[in-house]
Amino acid sequence: MLDRDGFRPNVGIILLNQKNQVFWGKRIRTHSWQFPQGGIDRGETPEQAMFRELHEEIGLKPEHVRIVARTRDWLRYEVPDRYIRRDARGHYKGQKQIWFLLQLIGQDWDLNLRATNHPEFDAWRWNDYWVPLDVVVEFKRGVYEMALRELARYLPRADHRNRFLRGGIRPREHDAASALQRDDTGAPPMIELPPGATFDPNPQAGFIATKGKNAN
Repeated sequence: MLDRDGFRPNVGIILLNQKNQVFWGKRIRTHSWQFPQGGIDRGETPEQAMFRELHEEIGLKPEHVRIVARTRDWLRYEVPDRYIRRDARGHYKGQKQIWFLLQLIGQDWDLNLRATNHPEFDAWRWNDYWVPLDVVVEFKRGVYEMALRELARYLPRADHRNRFLRGGIRPREHDAASALQRDDTGAPPMIELPPGATFDPNPQAGFIATKGKNAN
């Protein structure tokens, strides 16, 4: 479902814990980290789509969260041609998104990356609100900046300085997953994750998860 300008309606989700840290998910089998997001189906409101995507991508239900705020209008990003299917080129341009700021009122163990048979993430962690944008796929960084700026005013803390905009700032070494490694036994590759992250090495096979201890 595209609008007349070629943008697909979509929702983005910034989920806070009680420390105002945000849910940060690693896209399956990549080293890119992002917020949950997904398309709005025909006949859905943005809020209905948000709750559906919330459950499909991270397993949470409406009773697990509280809506704090949402963006006032659509935020748009264009998708480079190399990421667009050939049959969609020429009429699909990108995404237009309504972003929701949610407060988790459930527990960490309510999160489930394998709530469906088509998981979007294979790891997650809690991160400072001003997330390191250089681990986000490049064409989404602008809309992330706009959403974080607009919704920051609804955080209970007073310091809303957007630290990711300062020149030369890089994420700490443990804020991004390291390269795949394989040991001499031929065991499956393991990903070295930041402290507090959880990882499912193969969400598609048998739903066997290797999980670290969640960050507080």
